Amino acid sequence: MASSQNGKKQAPIYKVIMVGSGGVGKSALTLQYMYDEFVEDYEPTKADSYRKKVLLDGEEVQIDILDTAGQEDYAAIRDNYFRSGEGFLLVFSITEQESFDVLDEFREQILRVKNAEDVPLILIGNKSDLQQNRQVREDVATDKANKWLKPYIETSAKTRDNVDKAFFDLMREIRNRKLAENSKPHTKQKDKKKKKKCTIL
Repeated sequence: MASSQNGKKQAPIYKVIMVGSGGVGKSALTLQYMYDEFVEDYEPTKADSYRKKVLLDGEEVQIDILDTAGQEDYAAIRDNYFRSGEGFLLVFSITEQESFDVLDEFREQILRVKNAEDVPLILIGNKSDLQQNRQVREDVATDKANKWLKPYIETSAKTRDNVDKAFFDLMREIRNRKLAENSKPHTKQKDKKKKKKCTIL
């Protein structure tokens, strides 16, 4: 019965938002994940949205990726983007200290907009293929992630290193959050049903 019901069900959608300064490689990561191609010079002037079906631990799901533009001019619009997201990849470039320093601000804005103390989020240090130009040490980035109680992954959109891992790990975080949230109202409903049954008896 469950399998026939699942057949009719639409694959669950996981809404992922790419967040970070301009030029850190958010679009390059997104396009590498979506189309297996590396785009060196891609400068979006507005947010772009992508969707594809993938297998997450054997289950067919849809990932919906919103690639935000990253420029400061869009700070006001960002609130709307963040509101629609279920999980966030906070991306900086390991070759650019400033892109790392602004992440606290992005995270605070996400938590404020989501009105939550915690959201599914992974810290991403991109451009790991450019070790010779590294400005942000791995242990410093790991410390920040640990402080946030979040994972830290170093990726390279160029070599595709850890690109799939970043998106799949975030989808798992979103799934776990959904399961946790769904279990709360169900217990209340069960309690109500039990009470109703008791009154009938």
